[in-house]
Amino acid sequence: MTGVKVDEPVSQRDRVYLDLGKKLMVGEIDDRTRLVESQLCETLNVSRTPLREALVRLHADGMLERRADGYYPVALDIAGVRDLYELRITIELRGIARILETDQLRYDKTALANVRAEWAALEADPPPPDGDMVLLDESFHIALCAASGNRAMVAALDNINRRIRLIRMYDFVTEERVAATIAEHLQIVDLLLDDQLDAGRAALHEHVGASFEVVERRAVRALTARALGQSVTSLDTMWR
Repeated sequence: MTGVKVDEPVSQRDRVYLDLGKKLMVGEIDDRTRLVESQLCETLNVSRTPLREALVRLHADGMLERRADGYYPVALDIAGVRDLYELRITIELRGIARILETDQLRYDKTALANVRAEWAALEADPPPPDGDMVLLDESFHIALCAASGNRAMVAALDNINRRIRLIRMYDFVTEERVAATIAEHLQIVDLLLDDQLDAGRAALHEHVGASFEVVERRAVRALTARALGQSVTSLDTMWR
């Protein structure tokens, strides 16, 4: 899954995946606890089929490990996420650099204009601060990369997004961060539409770097809370 358009509802499968992901992120489920399907179905109010799909996806994302008796949560790996963010930045910046370096290459301005229209609509009617914002954010970065014309880079970025998707929920739990993300996205796409590619590359680099700083800070707080045996009830209370 590469994200959603602003007018697309989140499917039940994605909803179960995100809801269970949130429980893992805030430490509601201890990493010594086996996930019991019947209990999760009742807690999440879903049938076994979407739950099992969510478990498979979370396992592929590295959030769960499969043992002989079932699935267990995996402890957060901040260093591993840092490495993936570094790779993410490299790929995204390369999308702009390849156009700067080659006269024959151009951005797909129609695609960029469509992206801008979507985020202008979000600016006018911002979504609530929630983990779902991750999907919208991914759609922006994938579309930006696709507009540069290299499909292999899009595929690589999509793979990285999947692997850091859940931990990036930490970035979108306040109205301030949602508003800042929307404003920064519009700034970046406007610079690219105006052919200010050097400035666009700098803005993109700063944007992704700032995102990681927020994610890392909040994830470390979550790990500290878990180490102290504390339980948090939601992402937005984790750093209050």
